[in-house]
Amino acid sequence: MAALAEGEGEVGSLHLAAVMPDLPFLPFCAFLGSLGLGCVAFVSEWCQHWHGGFAWDGSARMFNWHPVLMVTGMVVLYGAAALVYRLPPTWRGPKLPWKMLHSTLALTAFVLAVLGLVAVFNFHNASGTPNMYSLHSWLGLGTILLFSCQWVAGFSAFLLPYAPIWLRTLYKPIHIFFGSTILMLSMASCVSGINEKLFFSLKNGTASVPYKLLPPEAVFANILGLLIILFGVLVLYALAKPSWKRPEADSLDTHQVLALDLAQDRLPQLRLLCRNSRSLCTMPCLFVGMLVRR
Repeated sequence: MAALAEGEGEVGSLHLAAVMPDLPFLPFCAFLGSLGLGCVAFVSEWCQHWHGGFAWDGSARMFNWHPVLMVTGMVVLYGAAALVYRLPPTWRGPKLPWKMLHSTLALTAFVLAVLGLVAVFNFHNASGTPNMYSLHSWLGLGTILLFSCQWVAGFSAFLLPYAPIWLRTLYKPIHIFFGSTILMLSMASCVSGINEKLFFSLKNGTASVPYKLLPPEAVFANILGLLIILFGVLVLYALAKPSWKRPEADSLDTHQVLALDLAQDRLPQLRLLCRNSRSLCTMPCLFVGMLVRR
């Protein structure tokens, strides 16, 4: 049954590789970087041209930092951090420098997101607007809290030296899953925030051209939302493409790593057992000890 399951898994991977087009990674990565810069340029232009620019004084211009910092941090920089291990140079040599780069990009994205929260909370408090009442605010804050837990867990499991191999092996697929989940939640938060801002600024009776008549600002902001979704979807595509994943350098599979790690933890008990029953257990215990030491 295990062999059959393994065979089915290999067939599934081959089928997935056959379905997904074999695009060259570096041109794809260059296009994705240009698209990310386009997202930042669009959101900056939206806030500069239609909403008066930027300031840090509690006014509406301080609020304008919120969408710029969120798109830059939680979408573009976060997507770049997720794709670090897809770069061909990361496939050779030690992982530590690339782990540091991945962690630094993610931490920078988190810092920008926190500054974005400070901007919107300060604006709300200065203008007397209630905080945390909309679905956008719930979704956005939940995404950032999940991101903070993800960063701390990843740093503890993969960068601190005391983390055992079996823990890293078990946590790695969880880390990858929540990494993609946070990116999807970030896209949803940004798009819902853009829509919410348009409803507030282009509502009937206050705007010269209401949202339902699709003024130029609405067209521009809607395109921004589509660019954010396209960027996120392409990042998820790159993460899912089998041929762009870093080859595993270890010859041991997950079960062997777990078995050896558990055997290493049980080595003192094995030695004690060998002393108590020398005639039957000496050779097997020595073999297990040599295996663990390798």
